[in-house]
Amino acid sequence: QVQLVESGGGLVQPGGSLRLSCAASGIFFRVYDVAWYRQVAGKEREWVAGISSGGSTTCLDSVKGRFTISRDNAKNTVYLQMNSLKPEDTAVYYCKVSLIRSEYWGQGTQVTVSS
Repeated sequence: QVQLVESGGGLVQPGGSLRLSCAASGIFFRVYDVAWYRQVAGKEREWVAGISSGGSTTCLDSVKGRFTISRDNAKNTVYLQMNSLKPEDTAVYYCKVSLIRSEYWGQGTQVTVSS
């Protein structure tokens, strides 16, 4: 059974930092591409950042220089380091793993940026 468990969300002031984690089980994690998405209520889910099985990374222009995606295959975990957070980063953040036609999603973790 495949399971993705996100953690690390919470309430943070503007300019603050959070590190999200997504721990995977039930898959051979190292061969999967992984991505972080976010969603605000009433809006479509938005891709934020991705990391390939080979370690190549890409991210949304609006988070470039502030967010960093990384993975630790030994721990079956992907991270999203978020710095200089802004109120517009407030959303539920989801991780997704994908391989060819298979994909799995986590349950999401809430990030709220507010003073």
